[in-house]
Amino acid sequence: MKWIRQFQLFLFDFDGLLVNTEHLHFQAYINTLAQRGYVLDWSFAQFCEVAQLNATALREALCIAFPDLETDWSAVYEEKKKAYFNMILSGKVEMMPGAEQLLKELATAGIRRCVVTNASLEQTHVIASQRLILKTIPHWITREDYSRPKPDPECYLQAIALCTQPGDRIIGFEDSLRGLQALGQTSARPVLICPSHHPLLELAVQGGVMHFESLESIPDNFRMT
Repeated sequence: MKWIRQFQLFLFDFDGLLVNTEHLHFQAYINTLAQRGYVLDWSFAQFCEVAQLNATALREALCIAFPDLETDWSAVYEEKKKAYFNMILSGKVEMMPGAEQLLKELATAGIRRCVVTNASLEQTHVIASQRLILKTIPHWITREDYSRPKPDPECYLQAIALCTQPGDRIIGFEDSLRGLQALGQTSARPVLICPSHHPLLELAVQGGVMHFESLESIPDNFRMT
């Protein structure tokens, strides 16, 4: 992975980028709604398209589908978080393709790296206790560290202020449109990681953003000018 030496700082999203958790979030919503008598008949692709659009799109779509949720959304969301947390406690989280090898290479090379995520500190600690390669990442910006979620760049700007030195070349990896929009408002060079059939791909890569299907598929001759 000679290409990694082009950069002095790597920024990573977490869910769906380093760890395969998006399907667990989806199942947590299905289970939570089922307990309230609702059937969420979306496909996983539909869920991802809505959830990754912006910070409020999922709530808005679910409240349109099930209007009674609007008045009790806070409780619904707390129930979903508990359902998701129970899933990750059971050890169901796997690394995304190529993530473990990339993190090993970065650790060996001594290249700075930071996770910037909407996940809570508690959630990241649980998952890192199961996938020890994650503990090689020295810096974490979690949901408690900032007030405005992606696509606002606040979280990434915090990471850059924490980890950079003058003249650093920075690269950032995201799997969602809102994450990509947040990265695009910083000095980091954004890279989108998602399947080629992703419904938001065409919108996300406007402006020539680099795209790969997985971290594993980044070629060794990769160059970003």
